[in-house]
Amino acid sequence: MRSVVFGDKASAPGSHPPPHPVRPGGAVCAGRTDKAHWFGLIATLLWSAGPGQASEISSAELDRLPQAQVYLLGEVHDNPVHHENQARAVAALEPTALVFEMLTPEQAARVTPETRPDADTLGEALEWDASGWPDFAMYFPIFEAAPDAGIFGAAVPREAARAAMERPLSESFGADTARFGLDQPLLEADQQDREATQAAAHCDMLPDEMLPGMVAIQRLRDAMLARAALEALEATGGPVAVITGTGHVRTDQGVPLKLSRAAPAVDVLALGQLEAAPDDAPPFDLWIVTDPVDRPDPCEAFR
Repeated sequence: MRSVVFGDKASAPGSHPPPHPVRPGGAVCAGRTDKAHWFGLIATLLWSAGPGQASEISSAELDRLPQAQVYLLGEVHDNPVHHENQARAVAALEPTALVFEMLTPEQAARVTPETRPDADTLGEALEWDASGWPDFAMYFPIFEAAPDAGIFGAAVPREAARAAMERPLSESFGADTARFGLDQPLLEADQQDREATQAAAHCDMLPDEMLPGMVAIQRLRDAMLARAALEALEATGGPVAVITGTGHVRTDQGVPLKLSRAAPAVDVLALGQLEAAPDDAPPFDLWIVTDPVDRPDPCEAFR
């Protein structure tokens, strides 16, 4: 079911997504911080809001996902099982293109037949170890699962993220700002809810004046992923699989909402992966619950 869209908000009832994972090497703020502390907290926040239309599935059901043109495959970034599930889904889908939140377009262009055969060569070509993302060994099987797929990058450059903290999103996103709803402010209640979620994700230690910028960066990331997915679909014919954090695949405010606004005729399936069973159905089309990763308390960094 498609919803009427106002800015980044769907008319269908639903709650607000957590922020982009304040992830080791990739915070929602412009700079990168120590990633390892944050994933569990984000995973908890992801499903804490209200109900949506979704069905829980098992990993075995990844072999026969419903037909779509764009598949949004969420993850908690440092959970190896989530990446195993993504690789399994990709192998079954045989996508013509893979879109990675973790790669810039420039990095994606380095994925060639010469760099692709083994993890060490590809990781070095991508300069993955300097990126702050979790071990490339967790991501490489996704590339292996679709050896002929085109690779597209959707990462927000650090300079663009910094700009989004202070200036209109159009200056960071460029063309098609209106197509993806970035020319419109959020409704006041929606903005407040998103700022509150950002504050909680940062252990309520951020100055209030930083929170609007954090929300802006999250909106920018969603739009970048949506635009890259549509570019990949146009270039390859699809299907397209998008590899990204579970927060971005929420149907109430994430990439699905951007796609429904920019290309309402495109069929999209959003798969979320969680580390704890939610009290209510979260806003994904399908979702999987896995065991959590043992990680330190993310708020210890602020104490």
